[in-house]
Amino acid sequence: MTMRIAISGSSGFLGAALVERLEGEHEIIRLVRRPARSPLERRWDPEAGFIESLGLTDIDAVVNLSGAGIADRRWSEARRRELLASRVRATRTLARLIAAEDRPALFLSGSAVGFYGSTGDHVIDETAPAGTGFLADLCRQWEAATADAGVRTVHLRTGLPLDRAGGFLGKQLPLFRLGLGGPMGDGQHWLPWIALEDWVNAVAHVLTEDISGPVNLSAPSPVTNAEFTAELGRQLGRPTKLPVPLPALRAIFGGQLVEEALLASNRMVPGKLLESGFEFSHWTLPSALSAALER
Repeated sequence: MTMRIAISGSSGFLGAALVERLEGEHEIIRLVRRPARSPLERRWDPEAGFIESLGLTDIDAVVNLSGAGIADRRWSEARRRELLASRVRATRTLARLIAAEDRPALFLSGSAVGFYGSTGDHVIDETAPAGTGFLADLCRQWEAATADAGVRTVHLRTGLPLDRAGGFLGKQLPLFRLGLGGPMGDGQHWLPWIALEDWVNAVAHVLTEDISGPVNLSAPSPVTNAEFTAELGRQLGRPTKLPVPLPALRAIFGGQLVEEALLASNRMVPGKLLESGFEFSHWTLPSALSAALER
């Protein structure tokens, strides 16, 4: 069934990939902060609480991917406020606008593996509780901001989508290509990776399946940072023996970001996706990295 889907954050790394995946099957309306440039764009202002033109009155589903980049720079007090506000305000605004209309019946809203905090070697699915720390609290408030929507709501707890164009892999590729990549710390923390192709297909799957609440968007086979580093080096034909100097990382990004985002251990598995019959194209890291580097 063809739907009219409004997407916020459509110009970001994940948003742009999702638009590319969905626009052949559905009509996509981009929610933008600047003046609209086409009938397929609508200007919106999360702080003022409005969407121009028809608003959401003709929309079947809303996908909310708004939010400043978590690991783009160190977490100063001002940056923490920005990270929180950029997610919570946008999400709360969309939830209230959805509740005010009869048309949207589905709300997919961004979240992240950071919800769980750092969980060591424990395998975690969607039943795991919220963790502690800034990032976990941010994700908890981000998800809670959907409460007023009053429709089927899905929290997209995203792991580490892999693509050379951006995200976790894109930021590391330049160093790895120079032979300067290596494990972070002892390399034993778990990484909940997912091929970008599977991430967009999983979101498309959730749009049409009767799924609600949190959904882990990660592959069924998480790996340690050391395993990820070794496989990426193998595929690039580059050495990966030298560990990343943690004092330098902490000096650049600050200790809290390093501990909660870069060194967090999450052996996350996609329980609901597997239960609902979703078929991953890339179950193994070698397959996912090969696809990401060729894309």
